[in-house]
Amino acid sequence: PEDGREAASARPARAPVRRRSEWPQLSVGAAAGVDRRTAVRLKRGQLPIEGRIDLHGHTRDEAHRALTAFLAASQDAARRCVLVITGKGLRADGSSGVIRAEVPRWFNQSPNRGRVIAFSHAAPRDGGRGAYYVLLKKKRMRA
Repeated sequence: PEDGREAASARPARAPVRRRSEWPQLSVGAAAGVDRRTAVRLKRGQLPIEGRIDLHGHTRDEAHRALTAFLAASQDAARRCVLVITGKGLRADGSSGVIRAEVPRWFNQSPNRGRVIAFSHAAPRDGGRGAYYVLLKKKRMRA
């Protein structure tokens, strides 16, 4: 048929756009939205670090605001892999610091969840368990 219906139906179906509430929960080292090679390179610290933020010395609220602003600015600057340093925050009683404990949750909250694809503990040379490599989504340009 010349009216284009056949050509339109022959196109592959587009994947449905996920709503924010449908995004899977992120956890350390889990990289569901990333190909295996990229996930391994992230975990090993083999992706170039294009930005870093150190949250030492911040209060919980200051750290949350700083992290959110940093991730937004990094995505706007088309950075793909950034380093978030929380510090180990080890306490005498064996517990970890507040910021270190909160950062994974903050990665999963809006608006950060819309920017973060995956995160993993850093290699020892970059801070080990006191830091995270974060893989950011490419910012889509709207027409």
